[in-house]
Amino acid sequence: MGPRAPVPRPGVRAHPLRPRTGHAGGGATFRFVTEGFGTAYAQALEAADGKGVDIAGGASTVRQALGAGAIDELALDIAPVLLGGGERLFDGVGTFGFEPVEILHSPLTTHVRHRKRDGG
Repeated sequence: MGPRAPVPRPGVRAHPLRPRTGHAGGGATFRFVTEGFGTAYAQALEAADGKGVDIAGGASTVRQALGAGAIDELALDIAPVLLGGGERLFDGVGTFGFEPVEILHSPLTTHVRHRKRDGG
């Protein structure tokens, strides 16, 4: 058995650069998709073959996934670091529709896991 892949699932990423396919240790394959979130998500669902799909990215990716209704659980890692600028995570998101189900904290970071409310 070879080295374990850094993530246990296939990955598809909406990416502004040219399309390409990459391989991680353990045989995981990542496709970089330039046609937008909807296409990347459809490819991820197909690659997952009925299993869950993890979506990772910054504020723009999260907003697109929320807008598409593609998120049923959202994990936020919050660190008290001032970066000076950036994107607002929930700009343009009408209603959040999630509730916190787990909060873990330390002096350096707080992890909050939200789950979609029933009917939300």
